[in-house]
Amino acid sequence: MRVGFLVEQVLAPVPGGTGRYTAELAAALARTAAPGDGVVGWCALRPAPVAAAGATIPGVLGPLRLPLPRRALSQSWARGVGPAPTGVDVIHAPTLLVPPLPRRRRGGRPGLVVTIHDAVPWTHPRTLTPHGARWHQVMGARAAASADAIVVPTRAVADDLRQHLRLGDDRVHVIGEGAADAVLRVGPDADERAARLGLPPAGGYLLTLATLEPRKGLDVALEAVRLLGADGPPLIHVGQPGWGGLDVVAEAARLGVPHDRFRSLGRIDDADLAVVLSRAGVLVAPSRSEGFGLPVVEAMAHGVPVVVTDVPALVEVAGDAGLVVPVDDPAALAAAVAKIRSDNALRERLSSSGRARATMYSWNAAARSCWGLYRRIEGSPAVSVAGDGRA
Repeated sequence: MRVGFLVEQVLAPVPGGTGRYTAELAAALARTAAPGDGVVGWCALRPAPVAAAGATIPGVLGPLRLPLPRRALSQSWARGVGPAPTGVDVIHAPTLLVPPLPRRRRGGRPGLVVTIHDAVPWTHPRTLTPHGARWHQVMGARAAASADAIVVPTRAVADDLRQHLRLGDDRVHVIGEGAADAVLRVGPDADERAARLGLPPAGGYLLTLATLEPRKGLDVALEAVRLLGADGPPLIHVGQPGWGGLDVVAEAARLGVPHDRFRSLGRIDDADLAVVLSRAGVLVAPSRSEGFGLPVVEAMAHGVPVVVTDVPALVEVAGDAGLVVPVDDPAALAAAVAKIRSDNALRERLSSSGRARATMYSWNAAARSCWGLYRRIEGSPAVSVAGDGRA
């Protein structure tokens, strides 16, 4: 079986969590492919060296380039026209940048699998740009109409999407995500990296990992830091700017957070991220809406206690390994952090249960579930498949 996997998100100006998903799942599909199976990456038209440098994924052929640049491809596909990958049995679109294929008939077009990461365009459209919300709603409806299967990362997303899109239970498949090996591996140069990054002592800071955009609730985390007082831990943020013009330095100043209590490291490489994660005292995930919450899994894998909002997907992923607070409640967030820092038994329990919880999610397990899904679509002989993308 030959799978065409759209890797365009890896090359996006802000790849974000969906860029991580694209790269990790494509690589895992290549690792877990059966003899005779293969994965071909596809992207929009750009200079070959640029595509090769940014979207070469171990074990994945290509990337092959479609004959339209990114912006034109997105506009074309939104209108339901334009080129699509060829010479493959199944196309997997890991975002809503979905090629325009008609509903499938036996012996017709390739199978189509689409990953929808969250229901934000329908449940929280104001947390996106107006254009972004409209585009995602249009493409989501098109995916629901034409895809043979919709992959979602949590049952929470599946439940939300069924309320907004015409999707039968037989076409929605919950396949989780995982922590990348590179983010779990702390190298022998960890002390040097920590010093270069200017990290506080191990265990002495809060951490939040998110693209800078309104939905992620960084303003809530900053207010919680202020409420924790002068003796509270500083907050370290990792993530690049998204949309909304969020100036975190100005926001911290507006809230009265001293400059030494907050730092944004921006986008860092995986080796640095492994160090930052491993030395955090608590990971806070103050999001207003999420589809999965990969940083929660990454933190739990390092044994870092997590505090999440009561967004259903975050609660589902964290399970009993995290403390849960209401959305948009900085006082509750500050209280949860203070409780973890003052209660050794609680901290140790969350650390231990988090490590165990994180083992339930892996990219290889997700890939095996996807291969099983591809084969069911194609009617190919079944191979050993994990149930829902968990290890």
